[in-house]
Amino acid sequence: MEYIESVNSYNGKPLEKYRMFSDSDIKRVLEKAELAFESWKIESVEHRSGLLKKLAKALLKNKKSYAQLMSKEMGKPINQGIAEIEKCAWACDFYAKNAVRFLADDLIETEADESFISYDPIGCVLAIMPWNFPFWQVVRFAAPTLTAGNTVILKHASNVPGCAMALQELFLSAGYPEGSFQSIIADHQQLESIIGNSIVQGVTLTGSEKAGRAIAAQAGKHLKKCVLELGGNNACIVWEDADLDKHLDTMVMARMQNTGQSCIAAKRFIVVEAIYEEFLMKFSNRIQTLKSGDPLDKHTDIGVMAREDLAKTLAQQVNDSLDKGAQVKLGNKRDGAYYEPTVLTGVVPGMPAFDEELFGPVAAVVKAKDRMEAIEMAANSKFGLGSMLFTEDIKSARKIIGNIPDGAFFINEMVKSDPRLPFGGTKASGFGRELSMEGILEFVNKKTVYIRK
Repeated sequence: MEYIESVNSYNGKPLEKYRMFSDSDIKRVLEKAELAFESWKIESVEHRSGLLKKLAKALLKNKKSYAQLMSKEMGKPINQGIAEIEKCAWACDFYAKNAVRFLADDLIETEADESFISYDPIGCVLAIMPWNFPFWQVVRFAAPTLTAGNTVILKHASNVPGCAMALQELFLSAGYPEGSFQSIIADHQQLESIIGNSIVQGVTLTGSEKAGRAIAAQAGKHLKKCVLELGGNNACIVWEDADLDKHLDTMVMARMQNTGQSCIAAKRFIVVEAIYEEFLMKFSNRIQTLKSGDPLDKHTDIGVMAREDLAKTLAQQVNDSLDKGAQVKLGNKRDGAYYEPTVLTGVVPGMPAFDEELFGPVAAVVKAKDRMEAIEMAANSKFGLGSMLFTEDIKSARKIIGNIPDGAFFINEMVKSDPRLPFGGTKASGFGRELSMEGILEFVNKKTVYIRK
């Protein structure tokens, strides 16, 4: 019998052991999901939406304990963990209020006596989720997908098994039926078998580009619908008229939230030459005020990275960039899983700090001659998750929105997910959308109904 052990990312001490699921365990999970679907799919949307309200209440009731669990398993500063749970409750409330409207038959006028689009659930959906937002990433998918009438099997990241099991208990405690939401602890070979199983009708993954390519290949092999939310290398563009005093805290948060471990974090700060020196000074000074320490301390801004190997990978990317001519303006010290908030300058295309996703508290600052070059450099990426632009010239900003082919473009605000707006990327950042109406319709059968009397 195999086990995995969760480890406190701050002090390295073991937390809990969890038993890996055997193949027969997986078989039972799949059968329970199939059985639950038969009754769950015919429940009214009103009933399913009502459970979302209970789910939101349960989240808020337990927000401190869930935040503590995240702090221990993956190092999230506890205040940010509490905010994550509150955001989960917000998403539940949003779908509780809007799901009936989103899933209502869409009447279409044709020559028929009656014609419409019916949005029917497809069955069991496998969710492969990451550790960086271990509750939000799951809830933002599961809340709409379950409300649409599907069942869910969650395969969470191996370093947050406690969060995975807490999520299963959360849905059960809110009144969701047995088998509608199940967490498994499985290996990659078992995942391939699950994707190939006829019970599973769709797959969603939030993770790295490498993982996305592998899962997409498996889903394609078995003709299963999939949604991929992958990595990002978001640009934060700063034009010469940006109000730094007004927006500086937002820019710092855009890079350093969750100890820099966010796909939508600002990773390349592309700053017009006229304001470059002022930006670099104020940005660096503000970062130096961030408090590093125990994630369970409410005063901590920067915790530790989720695992030491991730910190080592980040250090290698930084060192490779330094070898190619980048310079350290601030930071660049590592101690186990802790990585000091770091600012790099002299970053240009061809360096890992420009071309790759740096998944940690490292900001790459890039100098652009003018506005046009800043936009061109921002678009120069294989990723396409989101970009942000800081300027007082909103009229000019509107004109260049189409010049950057990302899934999101934020002006004078950091890129962030919002239940009311669709979320997803282009290019190597994946495809498909979560949240809003688009998110609840990703895993439904959009069925054409045509009636002549």
